[in-house]
Amino acid sequence: MLFVYEYPQRAAFWMKNTLIPLDMLFVEEDGEITHIHENAIPGDLTAIPGGDQVFAVLEINGGLSRQYGISVGDALRHKVFSNSSPIWPC
Repeated sequence: MLFVYEYPQRAAFWMKNTLIPLDMLFVEEDGEITHIHENAIPGDLTAIPGGDQVFAVLEINGGLSRQYGISVGDALRHKVFSNSSPIWPC
């Protein structure tokens, strides 16, 4: 699931009412991944901070970021990131 904020801001997520482990990818306005929280614990109410300039958060099944080799500094491509300067040439 992709959560997109109206503007970059400090963001934290929790796992209330979530039944499976998730990886959370915290993303800046240009699509760059700045923080990854792997295998968040289902049902846990502990806040998971993502940073101060979070524009979007992508939740994927727990373990997929490691399995696919996704890391901090990688970039997401999606239309919500197209209003800012791209970090790669098209």
